[in-house]
Amino acid sequence: MTSTQSNSKGVAVITGSAQGIGRSIAIRLAVDGYDVVINDLESNKENLEEVKKEILADLPERRVLIVLGDVSVEEDVKGLIESAVKEFGNLNVFVANAGICKSKPLLETTSDDFESVLSVNVKGTFYSYKYAAQQMIAQGEGGRIIGASSLAGKKGHASLSAYCASKFAIRGLTQSAAIELGRNGITVNAYAPGTIQTPMLAGLAGSADYNDVYDEFKRLSSVGDLGTTQDVSSLVSYLVTPEARFITGQTITIDGGIHFD
Repeated sequence: MTSTQSNSKGVAVITGSAQGIGRSIAIRLAVDGYDVVINDLESNKENLEEVKKEILADLPERRVLIVLGDVSVEEDVKGLIESAVKEFGNLNVFVANAGICKSKPLLETTSDDFESVLSVNVKGTFYSYKYAAQQMIAQGEGGRIIGASSLAGKKGHASLSAYCASKFAIRGLTQSAAIELGRNGITVNAYAPGTIQTPMLAGLAGSADYNDVYDEFKRLSSVGDLGTTQDVSSLVSYLVTPEARFITGQTITIDGGIHFD
């Protein structure tokens, strides 16, 4: 995989990279030598600017492009990839990280709740896989596509029906895409985080005492701890390497040993 800039390993696009896991992945891939395209909603522009500043402060030789957009809008995803290629000349890695979560009991979940979660998490991943793959196939150099599933994509959870449905769906998308794209030198995998210390996890804790909630998560974990965003970005860092060429179609659990496949 190549880039138009000789000292770069390639070009990586990361959606939902204004905070949490996406932010950590963007920073890690920049450290690894990739020029990065960071993406999130208009409302998160200020956070994206901070991510860009942080990367360039430590890695002035890297190139960082901010592209605003909503992954649930097909034209925004197409425009994201077009902007990346226009600015940097290539696309080598696409991380479809963007996602939302709504926590409600099944009987209180509305059609709008369900549709909004699936629109971002499932349609957004579908558009990302489709248009990233189109660009990589056109380049003829292979590539790495990675999606964001969850422990909630391997095991149902109360009050997370829409979120679980969306994350199970991403596993299916990942497997199907891997079968179709493998002969083009493109691997497709997903990460399935458990209890990772992120703003989303804090949101799920809600108004409860965070320490009590986090202590319960730690109790469930085999290693007795919560995960960090760096735990996830380290996995992504490996999956984009040439050494990971024989791993595809997998949704890899990273949860400290709560769930075993």
